[in-house]
Amino acid sequence: MTKILIIDDDTSLCELLGDYLKGNGFDVALAHDGPSGLAQALGGSPDLVLLDVMLPGLDGFGVLKGIRQKSQVPVLMLTARGDEVDRVLGLELGADDYVAKPFSHRELVARIQAILRRLNPVTQAVGALDLQPERLEVRYHGALLDLTAAEFRVLAVLFERSGEVVSKEDICQQAFGRRLQPFDRHIDIHVSHIRKKMADVSPDPVIRTLRGVGYQLITESP
Repeated sequence: MTKILIIDDDTSLCELLGDYLKGNGFDVALAHDGPSGLAQALGGSPDLVLLDVMLPGLDGFGVLKGIRQKSQVPVLMLTARGDEVDRVLGLELGADDYVAKPFSHRELVARIQAILRRLNPVTQAVGALDLQPERLEVRYHGALLDLTAAEFRVLAVLFERSGEVVSKEDICQQAFGRRLQPFDRHIDIHVSHIRKKMADVSPDPVIRTLRGVGYQLITESP
């Protein structure tokens, strides 16, 4: 279970936020001043630290400096301040992200998950095809494909629904967030380019066309 350390002197906020994070599957530890927060960050092996700027004993910037002297644990700064100088200082000292209070708990969880995904990118595989979504990378038979962002989106839709026949309308909606217009062939063009780049690596067919219906990513390993 991912362990989150919250360092904040607002005990009510800590309890509410801690309960919300626990409800989302996180293990939570709390600290309410700078020195004890720094000690837990370095000795408690958290997976991520939520760090307030205004803390008794040692402010958040001092805690962040102490953490970065010995650890690369991801740190998400929490503060009531909206001053750009504080945001920049936190990032320059090694914070991974910065959220100003008041914040949405749902947004905070999304930020936490995004940081954890960046640090632990997951490679997904279908046959000879490997996708690493966080890096927008695709490998085919081990070779890196030089795809455009649009081509990656189209392939990612087929990848997520591998084995299914996916209509061009669905691909357009999921990849680009809009409806496919009459006589619009940009999905066909993107698929054609993807196929050509794959063929430069291996002639094995991976994307099947069902004329008048859509496309299918073949799940069997070539």
